[in-house]
Amino acid sequence: MLNQNPHLFTGTNSDLIGMFKRIGPSLLRIGGNSVDKNVWTPNGPGQTSGQIAPSDVDAVAAFVKAAGWQCLYGINLGGSATGATNPALAAQEVAYAAQQFGSSLLGIEIGNEPDLYGDTGLYYAGNWSLSQFLTLWEEYRTAILATTPTVAVTGPADASHASTWTVPFGQTVTKSQITLLTQHYYRANGQSASSTVNYLITGDSALVSELAVLKSGAQGIGVPYRMAECNSFYNGGAPNVSDSYASSLWVIDYLFDLAMGGSVGANFHGGGDGTGYTPIANSGGSVVEARPEFYGMLFFTLAGQGTLYPTQLSVGGLNVTAYAVRTSSGGLNIIVNNKDSAQNLQLTINLPQGAGSASLMEMTQLTQGASGPDLSASSGVTIQGASIAVDGSFSPNPSYVLNPNGMQLQCYVPYLSAVLIQVS
Repeated sequence: MLNQNPHLFTGTNSDLIGMFKRIGPSLLRIGGNSVDKNVWTPNGPGQTSGQIAPSDVDAVAAFVKAAGWQCLYGINLGGSATGATNPALAAQEVAYAAQQFGSSLLGIEIGNEPDLYGDTGLYYAGNWSLSQFLTLWEEYRTAILATTPTVAVTGPADASHASTWTVPFGQTVTKSQITLLTQHYYRANGQSASSTVNYLITGDSALVSELAVLKSGAQGIGVPYRMAECNSFYNGGAPNVSDSYASSLWVIDYLFDLAMGGSVGANFHGGGDGTGYTPIANSGGSVVEARPEFYGMLFFTLAGQGTLYPTQLSVGGLNVTAYAVRTSSGGLNIIVNNKDSAQNLQLTINLPQGAGSASLMEMTQLTQGASGPDLSASSGVTIQGASIAVDGSFSPNPSYVLNPNGMQLQCYVPYLSAVLIQVS
């Protein structure tokens, strides 16, 4: 689910392994712009800028296996513009990676955001098209499969242009050549003055529209699709916004939008300890903390896996969303995300069937000395009164007990909070 600095990933980084286990098992993507700037160096010493050495691959593979995750592994394509890499070199890297990861390798990506390669200052500036990308991509894929015939190939990992690049790419290569269609999405430019906490937690109609394009396109191709790189605002996030409590509430809606839109998952870009986005903050190889965004991601996972049910809310014009998941065990988990800045809610929930018992957990924020939650706060987030430790450990207080009345249930949802109601 996370996309981070590969130097963090070793089989002995117990804190980061614990963080991943807290929300996993899932999929780590080794990707981003750095993919097209690093070259396979089979005799390299490792942890060297501009190089990918066998020891680097070994470390990431050991981490993924220790965390119980899988890996989506990116290969340099942009470097072909200068001759820094080529299909034969890519094939060598994939062969080695496939051997080290084994069944933990979900697939490979060839290049990162190739729809932008023709932009000013990039690899094929002023001389680039989808047809040229397809030709180059096929050269790399053919070489890779010649040495590692069973490896799964995904793509195209586009930055945007879902209808003009991503879906047409998939329609051209078909499910005979890719196992997964991949796309990237960010809400807006993190350097824009309009990228505020209030804007972040408003509904995102552009996302819903793009998901509809991707869902229809992927179904027509016959493969699943994934939001393989994403976060709040691009350019590293909006300072003091992407690392704020607003991201906790935003990411819940974002992940449910993806689930309702048919995406099979999401990879959140991150890394470092700045004021932009990252679910897990790190300094060098050490975990610093779980950021507010990570709390929202964990809250989403607590809703469990199952079938999404449609919900209807009668809350007037308040900024509130709700989601319901029917779990495999037959329980019903309901999340209510109250992003309104002032209005507490006393909800009456009409259930699809009678309930024997129900409980409630809440995600809230409170800075020491403050009288209420603050969207802009970068700390103080808890789930049922508990913080997440640097090793991923998490001990929430007992859930609140609710008293269902037949097919109705009442609950209280404070402003700027999210609650998880579990009904059985």
